[in-house]
Amino acid sequence: MNKLLTELIGTFFLVLTIGLVVSSGTPLGALAIGSVLVVMVYMGGHISGAHYNPAITLGVMMRGKIERGEALQYMVAQVVGAILAAFVSLHVTGGDTFAPAPGAGASTIQVLLAEFLFTFALVLVVLQTATNEKTAGNSYFGLAIGFTVMVGAFAVGDISGGAFNPAVGIGSTLVNATMGSGGFGDLWFYLVGPFAGGALAAVVYKIQSA
Repeated sequence: MNKLLTELIGTFFLVLTIGLVVSSGTPLGALAIGSVLVVMVYMGGHISGAHYNPAITLGVMMRGKIERGEALQYMVAQVVGAILAAFVSLHVTGGDTFAPAPGAGASTIQVLLAEFLFTFALVLVVLQTATNEKTAGNSYFGLAIGFTVMVGAFAVGDISGGAFNPAVGIGSTLVNATMGSGGFGDLWFYLVGPFAGGALAAVVYKIQSA
């Protein structure tokens, strides 16, 4: 239960921060999102592994560091945390909802590639810095993970919305649709791209570590 609670809390603050910076429109939103991920990873890394992202959990499961049943529980906790955060963000901002969406003029291929590539980078960084015996005990894993998300958000946020996380997509889209501010038409981008990226990262990790 301590692991699931940690996954819920970490995902909650990640998604809450996303909602609040989207509402405020700050140009430094990616910096805030990357930073909250850094601190939440350090908060929970020693407890649950600090995934806060079903695509990371998939990669870690394929890596052999978590069993399938526990991985599913992690994913449920992450999605619950994301939904709760989206509701809280709605009330804190006085009614603003949010959901990742393709940028104006972005094609299907562009959106999928953006989500796929930066989730691949994120999960590979997690596997190499937080699960590899050769880097065990390092103090930089949280920074590496947070900076990867920040870089991705700055680089392709205007193309794909920069989610790189199915829980972010599910939680925010569900609340957005429930409040009548959108639908589920774009959600598949934030499931297919990140899960494919996470799976490939696990395969590449095994090749790198052979």
